[in-house]
Amino acid sequence: MLHRAGDREEARNRLSALWHEIGPKGDAFHRCALAHYMADTQDDPRDELDWDLRALEAAEGFVTERPAGPAAAPGGTSVADGPGPRHPLVALRAFFPSLHLNIAADYVALDRPADARAQLRRARASADALADGEYRQGLRDAIDRLQLQLDGAAGPAR
Repeated sequence: MLHRAGDREEARNRLSALWHEIGPKGDAFHRCALAHYMADTQDDPRDELDWDLRALEAAEGFVTERPAGPAAAPGGTSVADGPGPRHPLVALRAFFPSLHLNIAADYVALDRPADARAQLRRARASADALADGEYRQGLRDAIDRLQLQLDGAAGPAR
């Protein structure tokens, strides 16, 4: 709320306090979401990239370190049998397109077009894995807009 109201500094201060409270061993889902929001409060694009990369690292660590099989999810159910999008693993997987898109935008801001294109490919692939719906379409539209911006910055093909 502070960030949306224009108080980026206070939002950054409060999110930073939460980040230290959660700590490096804290819940990966919470670290991912918090780092994702923290990135948006940064004034320097390098700092924004650092926070977006922390969010991605937390999400990837959670997804790759989860045990497979029926005991993987709370209550002894598999992810497929889980309680829908509220299940942390499903929610994190749905978060990947947005994470990659934000990192691509960070790279555009830092004039790193090759890195931006690589992240856009990852964003597109992870968005394609989502179920059809408004969220997926919104992500695809945002990916396309950033791709056009990136292609325009590259100038005409020679």
